[in-house]
Amino acid sequence: MRFAFIERHRRVWPISVQCRVLGVSVSGYYQHRARRRRIAERRHLTDAALLAHISAVYAEYRGAYGWPRIWRELVHRGIRVGKQRVQRLMQQHGIRARGKRRFRVVTTDSGHDLPIAPNLLNRDFAAPAPNRAWTGDITYIPTDEGWLFLAVVIDLFSRKVVGWSMRGDLHRSVVIDALEMAWFQRCPQKGALIFHSDRGSQYASDDFRQLLDQHGIRPSMSRRGNCWDNAVTETLFGSLKVERLHGEQFPTLRAAKDEVLDWLLWYNRQRMHSTLNYVSPAQYEQDWNQTQQGRGTDGLLESMEETMNPFLPPLPQTLEIAGGDSHTSTATTTTGI
Repeated sequence: MRFAFIERHRRVWPISVQCRVLGVSVSGYYQHRARRRRIAERRHLTDAALLAHISAVYAEYRGAYGWPRIWRELVHRGIRVGKQRVQRLMQQHGIRARGKRRFRVVTTDSGHDLPIAPNLLNRDFAAPAPNRAWTGDITYIPTDEGWLFLAVVIDLFSRKVVGWSMRGDLHRSVVIDALEMAWFQRCPQKGALIFHSDRGSQYASDDFRQLLDQHGIRPSMSRRGNCWDNAVTETLFGSLKVERLHGEQFPTLRAAKDEVLDWLLWYNRQRMHSTLNYVSPAQYEQDWNQTQQGRGTDGLLESMEETMNPFLPPLPQTLEIAGGDSHTSTATTTTGI
């Protein structure tokens, strides 16, 4: 009410005088005015203009986003609009995310006599911190030169793809290279990490088990013929094929590799992940690291206070800051380094 009164009479009395009389700050008035202007601009965004923004986001992400992610992307870019309005416009103009398709993946060869690890993960896909649980699997991409096989390693904490490898055959080195890449990127603590996979001969091979032992990683394997035990990796492959590979024809293995690599990098750095409250895996890890650093700072300050000389007076909680001849203000100190 006070800001509205000032706005109505800003040509009658000076704004600073009105603010002083009504007990509000000048900066607060201008912030209120800026908010009102942004709301007015949002209300005057026509359907045609909003549709242009929607189409631009849709084209930029190559049809991977439906209306929930497009709405969040618009809000992230400063376009304040209701989600129902975005959904309505997209439905009216036939703009929808690429449809899901059924992909039959037959890369698992579990008919072997190699050792099988117990199912340590047991469908517990909620890791409490990075490098506690990784999952891996293999999928295939058709090209004119033959099949391209992709092996990935995913950190369940952030759903980030931390290792990958691509080959034109199903040799066990495809999973070994992916795990080596993940290890060199993350350097996890020995004995604290579980690696979960299916029962494929590549993961049960002597070379792969020796690599796990060398790095102190505990192996875990799904039950026989149960894809739900490795659902996170299966979901990643489904997203890759629906959002990027479906309908594409690759003349060479190199072309398919480039497309897969481009999607993996985009997935890690930009793609909104519904499990992560619609932030990218990289952003999720960055936010977590900042939180951990803040907790570490608080713990350091507490230990410093405990070890301070008990004969010294305690630190003041408030400081008197001179504000000129006319007034004095009190500011509360904040703990920091």
